[in-house]
Amino acid sequence: MTVADYLRLTWRSVTALWLRSLLTGLGIAIGTAAVILLTSLGEGLNRFVLAEFSQFGTNIVAVNPGRQSTYGASIGIFGIVRPLTIEDAESLRRIPQIQASMGLIQGNAEVEAAHRSRRTTVLGVGSDMPRIFSFEPELGRFLPPDDPQVARPFAVLGSKIHHELFNEDVPLGEKIRIAGSRFRVVGVMESKGQILGFDMDDVVYIPTARALELFNREGLMEIDALYSEGASARDIAEAIGATLTARHGRRDFTITTQEEMLSTLGSVLDVLTFAVGALGGISLCVGAIGILTIMTIAVRERTAEVGLLRALGARRRQILALFLGEAVVVAALGGATGLVLGAGGGQLLRLAVPALPVHTPWEFAAAALAVSSFIGLVAGALPAYRAAGLDPVAALRAE
Repeated sequence: MTVADYLRLTWRSVTALWLRSLLTGLGIAIGTAAVILLTSLGEGLNRFVLAEFSQFGTNIVAVNPGRQSTYGASIGIFGIVRPLTIEDAESLRRIPQIQASMGLIQGNAEVEAAHRSRRTTVLGVGSDMPRIFSFEPELGRFLPPDDPQVARPFAVLGSKIHHELFNEDVPLGEKIRIAGSRFRVVGVMESKGQILGFDMDDVVYIPTARALELFNREGLMEIDALYSEGASARDIAEAIGATLTARHGRRDFTITTQEEMLSTLGSVLDVLTFAVGALGGISLCVGAIGILTIMTIAVRERTAEVGLLRALGARRRQILALFLGEAVVVAALGGATGLVLGAGGGQLLRLAVPALPVHTPWEFAAAALAVSSFIGLVAGALPAYRAAGLDPVAALRAE
């Protein structure tokens, strides 16, 4: 049997009963489309979350009070966590590769202005916040670099709270009340939108020292530091740890680099993408069962044909290849159809719901197509071996 004869016989076997082949391939197509569509959603979510975090930059280090690790026994008074202070944040500026640092306080308070009031988030930050988080004022300026302990009562509004309190009026120089304390507006931030559910535009920014007084806090929630491009995040973290340990007498704080956070998030989201792809893979298993069933039926129906081919000189391995080829062709065509349906469905979803993060990972698409062909090969193996093992004389006598 020549290669041309083999290809012609395989194709005729697929097209002779086209409806059965179509329904068999449809199971593989649905499974492949499900894998591609689900992995597109998972990969889109992965990229969306990482983009949300990395828009502030990747050379940021955060310091929080308390240690992540625990001890085996109580150490009494020495186990008390010392709060982070504004002086701690200022001390980090002396580290050579630290470009900026600030203390952070978050609270919620009633903000009043122009006979309007609104309860919103209030952040106590330093004058370096625009530099650290790549977030610039749209009107006016940000908080000036005052003495961090006695900063003047200035405030900067987010774009949303600006419109809520002042409509389209320019609020620069206007006075507002935050939890009863008076502040003067010196700027309005550019629109940033929501970051994982936190609305950056519905915020009022005031000096850290003022926020500590306003919310009656003893220490900072966090210290954020910006280090030079190209510097080692590990070296910076070690330098920060040494500086704060010298001030506190022990390591009672946790240091997290942006690289570590992004790496952890990436690992979690990669597992999520794989998990949703595996769920779609269940449909491929159903398609494999369909191919196994149809090929088993085909062998029974074509027993006389197998006997005739053997009588004409076809070898067992050629009969085996004929039935395997038929199964692989059906699976490959189903996989290609599923590839088109899955990728097209992802694009339609992105057009219909622009806010939905959809990104088709073509390596997953190619893998799904390869897996669908492999499934056809595996599912068709048992019926093909059975066909190749038929006795020629008995097969010719079969009706």
